[in-house]
Amino acid sequence: ARIARGGEPALLLLLDIDHFKRINDTHGHAAGDAVLKAVARAIADQVRPMDMVARIGGEEFGVILSSCAVPFAHNAAERIREAVSQAGVVSAHGLRLQATVSIGGAFAGDVLKADPLLWCARADHQLYQAKSEGRNRTCIEQPVVSDVSADERAMLFAWALEERHQGEAQ
Repeated sequence: ARIARGGEPALLLLLDIDHFKRINDTHGHAAGDAVLKAVARAIADQVRPMDMVARIGGEEFGVILSSCAVPFAHNAAERIREAVSQAGVVSAHGLRLQATVSIGGAFAGDVLKADPLLWCARADHQLYQAKSEGRNRTCIEQPVVSDVSADERAMLFAWALEERHQGEAQ
């Protein structure tokens, strides 16, 4: 809501631990839990206090990097990906387990005001692109550059709203 109101540039990253089922099946759920915790720590260590990190479910995490400008997006995501790949845990059997993540990202843009789920869907599309390209990589959607000024957008929005109300009145 804060990002939608303020219109600041924000990047949503969706992260998925690569081959997590294999870790659970091979080393047990306790090892899987330890890997989840190590990944969460690695992510949290790479973001600022103003950013938000959440476990979405299973082996998926979401990160909202507020005030993240386009030129810094790929580097920020890569920093997280590399930190995860360097983090590791020792299993109950003394084996060192490491995980990698695939990351997809999308910028909030104006669409966030209309439909936050679309923002998630766009980041998810990039995540699956990263997975299809071989995993342990980052794919960030390039935002659409608009030549329409804020004043022009406001006029277009007001015009569309007026047209809608006239259509409903008829």
